Amino acid sequence: MTIRIALVGDFNPAVTAHQAIPKAIEIAAAEISFSVEYDWIATPRFDDGAAPILSGYDGMWCVPASPYESLEGALAAIRFVRENDIAFLGTCGGYQHAVLEYARNVLGLANAANAEIDPDAELPLIAPLSCALIDQDGEIDLAAGSLIRAHCGSDHLIETYRCSYGFNRDYAGLLAGQALQIGAWDADGDPRSVELHNHRFFIGTAFQPERSALRGGNHPLITAFIKAASAK
Repeated sequence: MTIRIALVGDFNPAVTAHQAIPKAIEIAAAEISFSVEYDWIATPRFDDGAAPILSGYDGMWCVPASPYESLEGALAAIRFVRENDIAFLGTCGGYQHAVLEYARNVLGLANAANAEIDPDAELPLIAPLSCALIDQDGEIDLAAGSLIRAHCGSDHLIETYRCSYGFNRDYAGLLAGQALQIGAWDADGDPRSVELHNHRFFIGTAFQPERSALRGGNHPLITAFIKAASAK
């Protein structure tokens, strides 16, 4: 079996996460003995719709290094895989945009915005972190009963970040009772992952699990993503 993964974002060989992601996929694929092919797809390609591009893929990873060239393109791609039960992993910028897409298209909050792009946003769902996390490790608590906790087999992680913006905790209550839930928090009470509970696999993380591949390690969350993509 060959699994096809779309890497949605604007590829930059100088970005550490972009160097790590192919390695992370290869390590996970070897762990579970699957053949995986992947394609980098720039966000502007989705400006005219995601279905013609993503219908042939088993999974989509929305990658770090935002702002993207096309915000609307990224949101269109995420919406398509969410609505069509295609396995989704979003890390760093991908996580932020997964929250934004759900807020706009499910919660009906058309003015939900990313303050990195719109500093004067009326509803800054994605806002500056109180302390930027640039190539820093941080402790994360995984919520009891969360999917991410089940996949990682632990209630606690130490992961690496490279971000200055994140899901604004002032709006965390918007997800109360929703299918999209917060799955992890840091010690300061900031959300660090989200997960969709009526989907094959839909998880976004503020941290970058792909960094484990730079140390030769396999991250259980990435393995779980590849497994979900294989479940046709």
